[in-house]
Amino acid sequence: MTFLEKLAAAERANQSMLCVGLDPEPAKFPVHMRGDAAYIYDFCAAIVDATADLVVAFKPQIAYFAAHAAEAQLERLMEHMRRTAPQVPIILDAKRGDIGSTAEQYAKEAFERYGADAVTLSPFMGFDSVQPYLKYHGKGAFLLCRTSNPGGDDFQPQHLRDVPGQPRLYEHIASLSQGPWNLNGQLGLVVGATYPAEIERVRALAPTLPLLIPGVGAQGGDAVATVRAGWRGDASGSTGAIVVNSSRAVLYASSEADFAAAARREAQRTRDSLQAARAAV
Repeated sequence: MTFLEKLAAAERANQSMLCVGLDPEPAKFPVHMRGDAAYIYDFCAAIVDATADLVVAFKPQIAYFAAHAAEAQLERLMEHMRRTAPQVPIILDAKRGDIGSTAEQYAKEAFERYGADAVTLSPFMGFDSVQPYLKYHGKGAFLLCRTSNPGGDDFQPQHLRDVPGQPRLYEHIASLSQGPWNLNGQLGLVVGATYPAEIERVRALAPTLPLLIPGVGAQGGDAVATVRAGWRGDASGSTGAIVVNSSRAVLYASSEADFAAAARREAQRTRDSLQAARAAV
């Protein structure tokens, strides 16, 4: 199955738009694991096992593993997810953005070393920073478009919004991704949940692309507003999937031995709220 096919199948099977981000911070682990990076795999695997039937995707963030020299644990976790939850696509959150042979090596890392179904990329060096990933047919690539951090306004300031005939940067990225860059139907876009108006605009420009939407939960994004802005339904379902990411709110729902059960409860609560919002659209 291609990434998009796998994503659609997981959405139907789990009745979900929720993606659980795997951002392990040993300092926030439950008391019996706290501060020990050797438990990164055990912590993340327990979260995966507790939530695999509730999610549309998992999104491990590579920096949280690399910072602790835990790449081997990430490889082991990827194998665990493919083995125990093969129906759930894995998005490697790497935000790579280089060109040429370096980009080729990053693509090899994501898709061959770690076996991810999709990867996040920064497109700001242009199409030649994206193209090496598209050589892996069936894999997905989510391009940063309108990010959820306040610093996103540095390149897309509010005062440019009403300049006649001048597209905003994120609008240009959305148009390229829906159009000439999407050679094999592999692209998606990252749009932050803290900007629902921009989600709506991106959806208008890129009606068929999947949207990866971080920022729900600990970052303050509103799940209901996110779904209303990004999901469009018809008789056959969504015209473009939305993948709503929550990390810290799920991972650290409890600091005790029941952390996995607590993560499941929070994931189910978020999944259900997203589904309810979709039903109201």
